Amino acid sequence: MKHRTSIFPILSLALTSVTAPATAAGAPARFERFTYDGQAMEKVIVKAGEYLNPILSGYYPDPSVTRVGEDYYLVNSSFAHFPGLPVFKSKDLVNWIQIGNAIDRPEQLDFTGRRMSQAVFAPDISYHDGTFYITNTCVECGGNFVITAKDPAGPWSNPIWLPFEGIDPSIYWEGDKAYIVNNRAPDEPPRYDGHRAIWIQEYDWRAGRMVGESTPLINGGVDIGKKPVWIEGPHIFRKDGYYYLTAAEGGTSVNHSQVVFRSKALRGPYIPFEGNPILTQRDLDPARPDLIGSAGHAELVQTQNGDWWATFLAVRPYAGDLYNIGRETFLLPVTWKDGWPIILPRGQAIPHALKAPRLPGGVRPALPTSGDFSYREEFDGKSLPMQWIGIRTPRRPFYRLSGGALELDSGAPLGDLNGVPAFIGRRQQHANATISTTLRYTPMRDGDRAGLAAVQSDRSNLFFGLTQIAGKPMVALYTRDAADTDTLVASAPVATSRPLTLTIRATGGTMAFDYDIDGKVQTLKAGVNATLLSTEKAGGFVGTVIGPYHYTPAS
Repeated sequence: MKHRTSIFPILSLALTSVTAPATAAGAPARFERFTYDGQAMEKVIVKAGEYLNPILSGYYPDPSVTRVGEDYYLVNSSFAHFPGLPVFKSKDLVNWIQIGNAIDRPEQLDFTGRRMSQAVFAPDISYHDGTFYITNTCVECGGNFVITAKDPAGPWSNPIWLPFEGIDPSIYWEGDKAYIVNNRAPDEPPRYDGHRAIWIQEYDWRAGRMVGESTPLINGGVDIGKKPVWIEGPHIFRKDGYYYLTAAEGGTSVNHSQVVFRSKALRGPYIPFEGNPILTQRDLDPARPDLIGSAGHAELVQTQNGDWWATFLAVRPYAGDLYNIGRETFLLPVTWKDGWPIILPRGQAIPHALKAPRLPGGVRPALPTSGDFSYREEFDGKSLPMQWIGIRTPRRPFYRLSGGALELDSGAPLGDLNGVPAFIGRRQQHANATISTTLRYTPMRDGDRAGLAAVQSDRSNLFFGLTQIAGKPMVALYTRDAADTDTLVASAPVATSRPLTLTIRATGGTMAFDYDIDGKVQTLKAGVNATLLSTEKAGGFVGTVIGPYHYTPAS
C-alpha cells in the first residue's frame, strides 16, 4: 500500500473544561460528556430509493465484504489503533451497524514500537462451515495471520500465523478447500520500485497451516511492460466457469485503480481484461467540484437476488489532494459486459447519490455511518462504545468510567512509539463537525496537559487544552507538523477555579481555537493551518482521530 467543493461549512470542535480547585500531581483527568455533530462538505440531494456515498464516512479504508444468507458483513483496516479491525453488519449494503472489533484483546496483537500507519493492514472477511475468517497482515509485528469467530461480533480467536511474506491475504473457498491469495515479491529480481506479484497457496483450514506449493498468478500487474506498481488487495471468485481475480493497482493515492483478470483454472494462466481498469478516477479533471478520488481496493459481492455490487475505498479532498479524515468506504453497482465485471466505466465520476440495491430495507443505525449525523456520549455506561479507539496496544488500563465520567490516567507522550498515550478518541467522520466535552483537571506542574488531541500520526497532531507554563495554568495550542517536537502556537492564562470551554472551528484546511470563561468567548488563535492533519502532508494510511488526552511529564 502506498499512498472540492465551493462552500466549506465550519468544523467546530468544542471542549468544555471545569478545573477542580485542587488536585494532586498525577491525578486523573476527568471528562464528562462528549458530543459530536458532523456535516458533509457536499450539498447532495438524496432522492427516495437512493443512497449516499460514502457508506462509511471517515477513516474506514480497505473494505472487505461478504454475504452470509441475507446478511452482509464488512471489515476495515485500522493499522496501529486499538481496538482494531472494525466489523460491520448490514441487510441492504447501505446502512451499516458496527457489531465489534476483531482485535480487542491485548494478547491478540502487540503494536508496541509500531508507527500509526503500520500494524494491521487490509483485512479480508469470509465465511465457511459455520465459522467466520479474517485474514490479515500485522506489518512489522508478526506478518500474515488468520483469526476466526463463530459470531462475527466476537470474540475472535488469537492469530494463527502464516509462513509467507507480503500483505493483503484473502481466502478463496472452493467446496471444502481453502486457498489464500496475496501480494508477495515476484519470483524474479524486482524490475522497478513497486514491482510486486500475486500468489496463491492452499490453506488447510482444519489444521491452520499452509500446504502444497505456492503459485504466482500475476506478475507486476495488467501489463508489466508499463511498470505497474503495487498490485495488492487480491480477491478471487468464480462465475460462469471462470475464476475472476480482482486487485488494486497504482498505489492508494491519485493513481489508484481496480483491475480484473480471469482464468479457466484456479492457478492460471490469468488474462487481463482489455478494458482495465474497471474502476479509477485518475483520468478525471482534478479541479472538478465535489471530487471523489483515489478509488480502488474493491471487493465484489453477489446479492441473494443475483445482483453484483462492489465496496471500495476513495477520498473526498477539501482542496487539491488534501483530506484530513482519511480514506472512506464507498459502494457502487457492478455491471457485466461480455463476461467481464465493470464497477464504473472509464471517465465517469463516482456519484454521491444513486439508486439503492434491490434488498430488504436495512435498519437505520442509531449511529449512522454516512451523511450528516450527531451523537452524544455521557460516559454513564459500563464500557465505552466500540467506536472509541486509542493508539497502540495497551498493556495496562489507562482509563475507566466512573460516576458518569471518563477518567484518564497519564500515559506516554504523543509520538513515543514504545509507549501508549492516554488518548481515546473517535474518528473525525466529516470535514465539518462540532465536538465537545467537559473536563475537570488542574495542571500541577509545567508540562502537565489534559484536553483534546487531534491525531493524524505520531509526528502530525495537535493539542488544545489545559497546561501549566512557567508555573501558571494556561489554555494553550500546540501543533506538531511532521516533526518530533511540539510548537507552542498560542497560550493565555486562565482562572483554574472557573469552568473553561474550548472550541475548535475548522473550515476546510484551517482551524480557529476559542475558549470561554463565564460565557465570554475569546479566540486564542484563528486561521491556523490544519493541513498538517492531512494525509498529503502527514503521510500514512489513517485518518484524524479526535478525543480526550492526558499527559504528565515524569518527575
